[in-house]
Amino acid sequence: MASNEEIMGPISQEDIDAAEKLKNEANDYFKKQNYNRAIELYTQAIEKNGKNAVFYANRSIANLRLENFGYALSDASKAIELDKSYTKAYYRRAASHMSLGKYKLALKDFEYVTKVRPNDQDAKMKYNECNKIVKKIAFEKAISVDKKEVNIADSINLDSMTIEDEYEGPTLEDGKVTLKFVKELMDFYKHEKRLHKKYAYKILIDVKTYLQQQPSLVDIKVPDDEKFTVCGDIHGQYYDLMHIFELNGLPSEENPYLFNGDFVDRGSFSVECIFTLFSFKLLYPNHFYMSRGNHETLDMNRMYGFRGEVTSKYTSQMADLFTEVYNWLPLAHCINNRVLVMHGGLFSKDDVTLDDIRSVDRNKQPPEDGIMCELLWSDPQPMNGRAPSKRGVGCQFGPDVTANFLQRNGLDYIIRSHEVKNEGYEVAHDGKCITVFSAPNYCDTMGNLGAFITMKGKDLYPKYTTYAAVPHPDVKPMAYANSFLSMICQ
Repeated sequence: MASNEEIMGPISQEDIDAAEKLKNEANDYFKKQNYNRAIELYTQAIEKNGKNAVFYANRSIANLRLENFGYALSDASKAIELDKSYTKAYYRRAASHMSLGKYKLALKDFEYVTKVRPNDQDAKMKYNECNKIVKKIAFEKAISVDKKEVNIADSINLDSMTIEDEYEGPTLEDGKVTLKFVKELMDFYKHEKRLHKKYAYKILIDVKTYLQQQPSLVDIKVPDDEKFTVCGDIHGQYYDLMHIFELNGLPSEENPYLFNGDFVDRGSFSVECIFTLFSFKLLYPNHFYMSRGNHETLDMNRMYGFRGEVTSKYTSQMADLFTEVYNWLPLAHCINNRVLVMHGGLFSKDDVTLDDIRSVDRNKQPPEDGIMCELLWSDPQPMNGRAPSKRGVGCQFGPDVTANFLQRNGLDYIIRSHEVKNEGYEVAHDGKCITVFSAPNYCDTMGNLGAFITMKGKDLYPKYTTYAAVPHPDVKPMAYANSFLSMICQ
């Protein structure tokens, strides 16, 4: 892309001063954690003066906070192009690479900084920390290749786990989840107590066994007069999950739910969320549904807290078992053959059918492109056509793409999640693409409402319930996240 100077000639002092003022205003919004407004103002500053690397680096970190990893990467690279000595831009690009699971590329950026600034102790420390992560992941991969025939669920010996006399928490009855168990578990978790590991492992093993029998696209039948509820991202916000059940009633055969991915990560009560949801899945397997999100994946769990939380509250072996279970979560659900629900969105190709989704081999970590990747990562855009994803994974799709997909597959509309919305939901693409996000005041910073959707089987007309965040114990979001990521995102 041509610079401002190439397009407009030399930049005037007036524009330089105006850009600096816009940057300072953007910085104020960034400090208030209003990242969208900050990005708008950084963009205006860049339009005035496209030769200042700081503007791009600042916009990069704002995009990182909004999980727009692709945009963050592009901005950091532009800042480096403008000023090859600008250390912070390399850190921003490294953070973008790490957020996308590209640890070796992040290491290259740190390596470059240590070469050009050999006396910079901070750069050396970051290089060493990143190198440790790269080596650890390589070691884990080597072990997994050696043990690829090992099935973690099958290797768990539940009989060897004893229930201590002092344990006063909920208990499974004859090894089964009951309504009494789930109610006691939810209350137990409200008081920040921990389910016994024997029951935790049993739930995971049973959920895996059930999910293995499910197709990649699950068909849901909702009777004419029955209510059905769709919830979006929860992201480890346990007390807000409890608030949903207070507002809308507990899941039951008369009150079915679909939770549309991203149950974990970022929020520091992810273990509590996932065991509550999995318990309901076992209790009401035909009336409680769960879709895989982009955060039910190894790279995301490694960076954004879930793996650290499980290891802290239980064991690294259980964290590995979660990865195994998540691989079997369905990728999409279709309600009454008329509404398709997936975590991310639609596809980079025009000819995808529901049968194509049904035939996806999902028992793996998501690839970097294709149907499975796009179901978990894509986002809608207001303009027609498609564009590269702001996240660096998946694609962005316009109203025409949505309309064509619906027509080809005989559907009325789609529901997806994956993006924070100020009102907790957003209706786009002429009412045919609905986003629902159920984690209010996301990460304790965004100030957004949460929402869920209810509908009746006869018309599937979506109704929206919104709610604010509720208080939670003083454990900060990202408490279990990779500390190195927060170090380079400052």
